[in-house]
Amino acid sequence: MKFALLPCAALFATNVFAAVTPSTEKLADYAVSEYQSAQIHSLANMVSFPTINKKGLDTTENPDFIGFKSLLKMKAAELGFDYQDFGHTVLIGMGNQEEKVTIVTHGDVQPADPTKWQQSPFFLDATSEPGKLIARGTEDDKGAISTALYAMKTLKDNNVALNNRIELMVYLAEESDWEPLKRFMKTYQQPKYAVTIDASYPVVVAEKGWSLVAPTFTGSSPQTGVYVSELKGGAFVSQIPEDASVVLHNADAQILDIVKQNISTLKDVHVTITPQDDTFLISVKGESAHSSEPEAGHNAIAHLAEVFKGIDLENNSDGQAIEFINQLIGLDLYGAQFGEIAYRHAFMGPMTVAPTLLKRSENGLKLSVNLRRPVGKTEVLLKSQIDTALSNWQASNNMTLDSIEIHIGTPMLLDDAPHAEALLDIFKHFTGDKNASFVSIGGGTNAKLFDNAVSFGPSMPGKKYTGHSEHEFLTPEQMALNLKMYTAMMVKLGNM
Repeated sequence: MKFALLPCAALFATNVFAAVTPSTEKLADYAVSEYQSAQIHSLANMVSFPTINKKGLDTTENPDFIGFKSLLKMKAAELGFDYQDFGHTVLIGMGNQEEKVTIVTHGDVQPADPTKWQQSPFFLDATSEPGKLIARGTEDDKGAISTALYAMKTLKDNNVALNNRIELMVYLAEESDWEPLKRFMKTYQQPKYAVTIDASYPVVVAEKGWSLVAPTFTGSSPQTGVYVSELKGGAFVSQIPEDASVVLHNADAQILDIVKQNISTLKDVHVTITPQDDTFLISVKGESAHSSEPEAGHNAIAHLAEVFKGIDLENNSDGQAIEFINQLIGLDLYGAQFGEIAYRHAFMGPMTVAPTLLKRSENGLKLSVNLRRPVGKTEVLLKSQIDTALSNWQASNNMTLDSIEIHIGTPMLLDDAPHAEALLDIFKHFTGDKNASFVSIGGGTNAKLFDNAVSFGPSMPGKKYTGHSEHEFLTPEQMALNLKMYTAMMVKLGNM
């Protein structure tokens, strides 16, 4: 993963936290020796439930979520914790103290294309690639849930005295709908400390705002010249698309020469041209990644549009979409071609712009462009600049977009979290990385709904985040390290 780094003193006043004590070190070692196998076994059980939210079926009525919650309830009872089910949110806790520490996770996952996995994405595959635990949800976020449960169990086994209750929150619609959690948070008592374990190490104190620009193209043409049809690509909005394809019609030798020349300039993707009667199927294979880190993948949709640079396509919906991508986005990741929307923050880095999904319906062809915005530009200004860029594009191309969905998300920069340095000390202690500092991420977690939440793992700096990709995994070694650090985190925050 790529992180923005900030010296500790730049965000936080100097606070002296005790290093991890010998007794905490022993607890961390105990956790791994006693529960490493158990946390992997529990993860295997968790990923077997394809907890993907489906349109038209409420989470609380979805059999996969019902089964997953039954598993959590059983684990809570087995490990000696209390369990509360609020529909979309489950709380698993230990202790009756008035103040609490909330560990925030989610149990829903993104879709997975089974054709891209060596075994079922909902089976913990530990054999296809030795040393990796492969399944949808391992890194995002069921691995963290399993680890948190056994960190809590470690404290319980050893009768660790705590001043604060430890409460594990598992939300079940993080990937699709935050509204149920927002309603729940209106009555949920804000914790003394909150930590999401749905992001990255060392300690995340800033998150970009998830944003969307989604035009729908409805153009039509006589289709007597060069045109394209059946344009498709992407799996879901928050994934850099791995596949994209289109059918090219009425292409003569000169047009094919341009196509081939354009293909020859592309790097990091594989492009095929397959003749089909009097048409050509053009397919691009890229590399999927979380859309908060577009630089970690290779965008098949953006590269497919590049294939048609310099070709005058007829003005049907598919041709419009390709022109839109080429003119306003291209292969740039940061909005440099999209009017004046590009900007960056010294700590949080640049806004990113990625075309992620093409979806056809009776209303036309919808292109979803996922933006991740830092602080530094107001929502009003950014919305105005997006509107201007879209208006100018329509005018210059002599077309009108009947439908444009725009959502501007709110970024988070937390400069006063009282527990951030304590977590950083824990990371430094167990990794030996004495230069570790606070980071910003492009992703957005439920930390935004808490007064003072920061994120602590489970993804390591310098390694590609595999959540939302078609090759999601954790390693046993990483789970062991997470278990040590989460145990130490609960001891520290439980007594702060």
